[in-house]
Amino acid sequence: MTVFLDPGATEAVQRATGCLRGWRREHQGLKVAVVYGPVSAEDQLYHSKCPVEQRSSTALAESLAAVGVWFKVLDPTEPGFVQELAGYDVALSNLHGPYGEDGRLQGLLDYLRVPYCGSGVAASAVTADKILCKRVMENLGILTPSWRVWSGGPAPWRGGAVMVKPPFGGSSVGMTLVRDQEKFPGALTDASSSENPQVLVEEYVPGTAMTVGLLELPAGEVLVFPPLATEVREAEYYDAETKLDADSKGTVTVSMADLEPAVLATVTGHTKALWEGLGLRGQARVDFMVTSTGEAYALEVNTTPGMSWGSNFVVGAGLCGLSHSDVVLAMLHEALTRPPYDVPLPAPVFARSTSVREAAA
Repeated sequence: MTVFLDPGATEAVQRATGCLRGWRREHQGLKVAVVYGPVSAEDQLYHSKCPVEQRSSTALAESLAAVGVWFKVLDPTEPGFVQELAGYDVALSNLHGPYGEDGRLQGLLDYLRVPYCGSGVAASAVTADKILCKRVMENLGILTPSWRVWSGGPAPWRGGAVMVKPPFGGSSVGMTLVRDQEKFPGALTDASSSENPQVLVEEYVPGTAMTVGLLELPAGEVLVFPPLATEVREAEYYDAETKLDADSKGTVTVSMADLEPAVLATVTGHTKALWEGLGLRGQARVDFMVTSTGEAYALEVNTTPGMSWGSNFVVGAGLCGLSHSDVVLAMLHEALTRPPYDVPLPAPVFARSTSVREAAA
C-alpha cells in the first residue's frame, strides 16, 4: 500500500531531499536523455509559439546542469533518434500527448532497456485516453462530469453547455466550450481526427479549476502537493491560448486553494485513489473542477506534468519546500531505483540493413 505524505510533512520532505542530494553525489556520471520535440499537436504548439525561456525543456536542462549530470536534448523527429536513445542511462521525457505520454514511448524504452521517469505503458495509455480514464474514474467511485462519446454521424443537441474534447492530447488543444446547438457540429469536427474519430462530449461544470501534483520520493513515499486554484480573467475557461501565455500577459492567477476541510479531504482522497487505482509512478498531476457548493469533479490525469519554471506542478512542489532541481532528482531516482524491465527478449541490436521499403523500391 502506498504511503502518502501531505504537504505539511516537513521532516519527511527534508529527509527525502537529503537522501536525493546524497544519491546525486554518487551518480555524477549519469547520461540523461531529455526527450523533447514537436511530435503531438500540443508539443507543436509549444515548440512554435512558446518562447524558449518558458519551455519545460529549458528549465529541465538548467536543473540537470545544476545537479551536475551529463545530458542531451533528443528530438524524436530527428533521424537516428531511437539508436541514440539506446545509449543513455535514463530518459526524462517532456513529450505530451500521442507518441510521448500515451505508452508508446514508454514501450519503446522498455524494449531498449532504458530506464525512464514516470509511469509505465499501461498507466500512461489509460490516462492519456480521456475516455478510458473517465471509465476508470467511475469504476473507482470518483465523481466526474457526465459524458458521452460521439463517433461520427448525427449529433443530437441535448441542451446545456458542454465541453467538446479530443480524447487524446492536453493543454486544451482542440477543446471547445459549446453553449448552443449552432456551434456544436463545428466543435465536434474540430475535436475529431482521422486517427482518433471519437470525441468526448462532457457536461460543462462551472467552478474553480484546481490541480494536485504528486511526486514519488525515496523509500516509495508519495508526496501530495497542496491543491492549486486557477483563476482565468480574460477567457471563458482555461483554454489553450491562456495556458500557453506566449506573450506573458499574465491573465491567469495560480495560488494555493482555500478549501473547506471536507472538500480538501475529498480532492486529496480522489487524487490518492487515482494514483493507486491507475498504477501511477514517479510523478503525476490530477485536475479537478470544484463548484461553489463544494462538489469536486475529477477531470483528467497527467502523467507528464509541465516542468517549466512557472508550471503548476513546479509551483506545487515549491509550496512543499522542493526546488526544481529536487523534483528532477526525485524523478531520476525513482527511474533508476525501480526494478529494471526484464523479459526474455533479445537485446536490441542496431545494424545497417536493407529496409522493406528500400527493397520494394
